[in-house]
Amino acid sequence: MAVRRVVPNIVSEAAQESREFYGLLGFEEVMNHGWIMTLASPSSPTAQISFMSADRTAPVDPDLSIEVDDVDAVYAAVLDEGAEIVHPLQNEEWGVRRFMVRDPNGRVVNVLGHI
Repeated sequence: MAVRRVVPNIVSEAAQESREFYGLLGFEEVMNHGWIMTLASPSSPTAQISFMSADRTAPVDPDLSIEVDDVDAVYAAVLDEGAEIVHPLQNEEWGVRRFMVRDPNGRVVNVLGHI
């Protein structure tokens, strides 16, 4: 399986201010669903950062997102290892297939693939 990108997720009520600040560093808005906004570097599009008020379709807010080429294979692998799934594998209405798993440090990792 291949990792396509890793994106830190910052819970924030200051999305507009964050967009303006990170714009000074060269980031541009590439996605905005109201509750989550992602900024990316135009020169390196996989360099991204997301700001969310709260995850609208999951019971917890993830600390980071990892986009993979085969989310089902990753899900099977973490299940086999006995990792704690905190949000089940499912297709989300906003165009991704994802699940969330807790890493050994207690961080919630959003593992996703676009559908």
